[in-house]
Amino acid sequence: MSENAQHAHHGHGTGDADGPSWTRAAKMLQDASPITVPEGASAMTIHVEWEPGDPGTPPHRHSGPAFGYVTKGAVRFELEGEPERVIEAGGTFWEPGGDAIHYQDGNALSDEKTEFVVTMMCAPGKPMLELVDEAELKERAHLRAPRPTA
Repeated sequence: MSENAQHAHHGHGTGDADGPSWTRAAKMLQDASPITVPEGASAMTIHVEWEPGDPGTPPHRHSGPAFGYVTKGAVRFELEGEPERVIEAGGTFWEPGGDAIHYQDGNALSDEKTEFVVTMMCAPGKPMLELVDEAELKERAHLRAPRPTA
């Protein structure tokens, strides 16, 4: 997560202890760039709640970028080309959307619920989420990061 000059010059998330309260009220959690938002996109924000050990959504993709914040528990997160990682409460994630496969978004905890909020930009006329079939997963297997060993 980086704080770039464009965001900082507006006063939000700058951490200026001597400035007015509005300059301290917002804290930058993530700064993703570059992003591509489909022309004519709509945006939706959803709340996801996974029961303990729930593997989450099967491999899928989104038509536009998605930005998430984990509010409780821990998410097991994996995007095509990136190693699997666990994002704990207070952490953020983003994905570019488009062609990239989102392999995992499930609960990394076996003993408690996990919750997150995600805002997604959706291309017009496309579903928010499109599942990826087994044939495509096999065809693109070379693009997936190596799996962790037990």
